[in-house]
Amino acid sequence: MNRNSDQVTKGAERAPNRCLLRACGYTDEELSRPLIGVVSAHSEIVPGHLHLDKLAEAVKAGILLAGGTPVLVPAIGVCDGIAMGHTGMKYSLPSRELIADSVETMAQAHCFDGLVLVPNCDKIVPGMLMAAARLNIPSIVCSGGPMLAGRHNGENMSLSKMFEAVGAYKSGKIDDKELHQLEEDACPGCGSCSGMYTANSLNCLCEALGMALPGNGTIPAVHSSRMLLGKHAGMAIIHLVKENIRPRDILTAKAFENAITMDMALGCSTNSVLHLLAIAHEAKVSLNLDLFNEISARTPNLCHLAPAGPHYIQELNEAGGIPAVMAQLAQAGLLDTTLKTVTGKTVAENIAGAENHNEEVLRPLSNPYSKTGGIAVLHGNIAKDGCVVKRSAVAPEMLVHAGPARVFDCEEDAIQAIYQSQIHPGDVVVIRYEGPKGGPGMREMLNPTSALAGMGLDKSVALITDGRFSGASRGASIGHACPEAAMGGEIGLLQEGDTIEINIPEGTVNAKVSPEEFEARRKTYTMKECPIKEGWLARYTRLVASASEGAVLK
Repeated sequence: MNRNSDQVTKGAERAPNRCLLRACGYTDEELSRPLIGVVSAHSEIVPGHLHLDKLAEAVKAGILLAGGTPVLVPAIGVCDGIAMGHTGMKYSLPSRELIADSVETMAQAHCFDGLVLVPNCDKIVPGMLMAAARLNIPSIVCSGGPMLAGRHNGENMSLSKMFEAVGAYKSGKIDDKELHQLEEDACPGCGSCSGMYTANSLNCLCEALGMALPGNGTIPAVHSSRMLLGKHAGMAIIHLVKENIRPRDILTAKAFENAITMDMALGCSTNSVLHLLAIAHEAKVSLNLDLFNEISARTPNLCHLAPAGPHYIQELNEAGGIPAVMAQLAQAGLLDTTLKTVTGKTVAENIAGAENHNEEVLRPLSNPYSKTGGIAVLHGNIAKDGCVVKRSAVAPEMLVHAGPARVFDCEEDAIQAIYQSQIHPGDVVVIRYEGPKGGPGMREMLNPTSALAGMGLDKSVALITDGRFSGASRGASIGHACPEAAMGGEIGLLQEGDTIEINIPEGTVNAKVSPEEFEARRKTYTMKECPIKEGWLARYTRLVASASEGAVLK
């Protein structure tokens, strides 16, 4: 069988290529085997990536065991928590495109026969999956795993509680000593932050898509079984290469439906919508926002993991992990279990024998948190192309809400107003010009939502933005409003005091402003200029598409 790597390892014409490979220390025996790119996002600035060097070594060992030759190459990664609340967050979502492009570059330039992708955090997982779908060479994801929950005063906690503590501190509910103790307790070590935030959402959905081995989403980063998973992933890629099983054989329309179903059952981050759309785009699969609501309508929400509830990813792992969730959904006929996966087996074979060991963490179908899914897509006159809310993290009293708009043209202005106690119960905070083009980069609004929660306003104040929310956000936090303000969306025409009506059960969000009034405002409206004029973000803002299309580059 001809291999992709033959282009650099076979024939007299490739002697110059081979001599450079020899300079890297590769033997004839190694060059006669499949060359497998091990793409590691290891760094010393991201807690979720701190240990990926060790996981990549486990992957390499698995590749060697199965008769392949591992080749370690790097990928970048932004820590969203460290980037939060300042200009750095403008680089987070755009970095997804850089990651996809860099994986494509390394794989194509060096003629790898297959890829093991070793990410963990928010943009890195979808960026690598986008590259795999684009390249369509045998690939498997082996993520770094979740952080263990922190412990404070005898209770579990996570990063979201830390952000909310700032709001509590600003409102005088806790003092300096308590804030510092929380800071020391929140994040106990390596791994992706311990709730169902964006990183863990995507790592779980990799299993649902069939692109990762069972356990990928939930085995804690510090458990030895995570290293075993790495070795098994390394062995699995050789099987995929030999059988020529490619990402687009797995990433089918039905696989995305399975992933969206799991998204709804788990109560994943709203960012999962953005990333699934982008991955589907690279896999040449047509997805749209309406499909998310269609699947949500028939899928029960079975998990309330932090920040929606008191449980953490490590507890879902103990309850049986993603196979247990999939087994329950399969029993209800909500999943296609005939689909191919990177294990070389079908979904049905992967989840055979999976059981739910904790019905508090993973509720049975007979007792869901709600009969519909954890994410809702809303439409209305300020989001004609849709917007997204994590319904499972919204207090019941905020599912239907009406209040006056408090309008801000950037996150910084909104957070200042919140900290200065200028936001009151009943208000609807509107933060615009934070979309993919307008921000640019579609920043996450974790600081405002956490400040509101820390001040006790998450059950009385809603927030709407054309930016995004962290998976750590909770409350009536409605993001991805499309079209964004910088693309002429009506969110840019809102004025202070406009009444905003939100009805999450009915899927609507509207301003009590007539079409005629909107048109009159548009005639005198001056759009805010993009604040970034230099660097690659300036190029990004020219090329990026709407969030309703996954914020892909076009």
